[in-house]
Amino acid sequence: MRRATKLSSAALGLALLAATGTAVAAANHGDDDWPYAQHSAASATAAASYTLAAVGDIACEPDDAENAANPASLKCGSATLGGMSAEFATAKQAQAMHPDAVALLGDEQYQVGKLTDFEQSFEQAWGGLKMLERPAPGNHEYYPYTKKGDNEAGQNGAGYFGYFNGHDQAGTPNAQGQAGDDTADDQGWYSYNLGNWHIVSLNAECDSDAFKHDCSTTDGGLLARETQWLSQDLAANRHPCTIAYWHQPAFSATTASTATVPASAPGAGGVEGGATDAWWKLLYQHHATLVLNGHEHAYARLRPMNPAGQYDPAHGIPEFIVGSGGEALDTLAGTPGHYDNPNVVTAQASAFGGMKLTLKPHSYSWDYQPVQPGPGFDSTSLQYSDSGTGTCH
Repeated sequence: MRRATKLSSAALGLALLAATGTAVAAANHGDDDWPYAQHSAASATAAASYTLAAVGDIACEPDDAENAANPASLKCGSATLGGMSAEFATAKQAQAMHPDAVALLGDEQYQVGKLTDFEQSFEQAWGGLKMLERPAPGNHEYYPYTKKGDNEAGQNGAGYFGYFNGHDQAGTPNAQGQAGDDTADDQGWYSYNLGNWHIVSLNAECDSDAFKHDCSTTDGGLLARETQWLSQDLAANRHPCTIAYWHQPAFSATTASTATVPASAPGAGGVEGGATDAWWKLLYQHHATLVLNGHEHAYARLRPMNPAGQYDPAHGIPEFIVGSGGEALDTLAGTPGHYDNPNVVTAQASAFGGMKLTLKPHSYSWDYQPVQPGPGFDSTSLQYSDSGTGTCH
């Protein structure tokens, strides 16, 4: 099921990308100019390859007058965070990929994603890619933040939608735009196509006022309606390759998400990760190619898994966690060769960076490179890399 979406003229290029899998060719631009004409209308076919940049957990809270009462340790400039330099580094990395689209995996803006926070931090580094950004929200765009001496009210997506969809003069977000619909019945889930690839962005922030704190996928609530939409969207899809992304992973790689559930069990990402077990079942049923997540401030690649988290090389879905966008870093659960989750193939949590996906007609390649050491780490952390290829089911 595809929804028709009205966009402003400023978003026309991205609207055409979403509808046809192509970017609009800019007049009088040479091959080196890029913005953003990778594929002209004549050359954009199912046989073309596309570049998707993917990363989440990006922008520190700006140290401005509106946040003056908040702890300095949680804001840009803190020695324990990546800060503005890290988000600028990952933005520059993504721009150098010359992407056709940018999959943002949630927690684009800390700590609660106010519109002014987006404007003073995320926009400064990532604003140049805005027309290509296809976001999913995270908990920091929806939930209150009351940890570490902070006390900020949840925004329930208001700043997130206001930034990506635009807003009126009073600051009220537009009901439609590149982050999907912002209504009582639809909180920003959507799909788009790039060549032979069908790509789905989902909202897992069910423990929020907007979702009435209802994380059931079967009771008729908002998350249940989103799950039904996903079922219909996948059933209608005729593309041979499929990616789905949302914020909290169903399967974990770090210590932060494994307090009550083993890392290899569905739902290690908390109540949201548990709810997405239903999504994994649908994606598995429809032979999805990849799942991308953020939330865990690290990079990890997990083996192809079935919905129970069991290794399934024939039909399983690989999970990539790319939560190393710039804000902070977590601690991995285990060590190389001895990760708590045996499905973790490789991981790093000592540097910030994003992932480049090259989407070919029936296959893909990935390339993850860190670009800035995390707090307390030196340049040796930049020696890590992870790349490879895979095929669509």
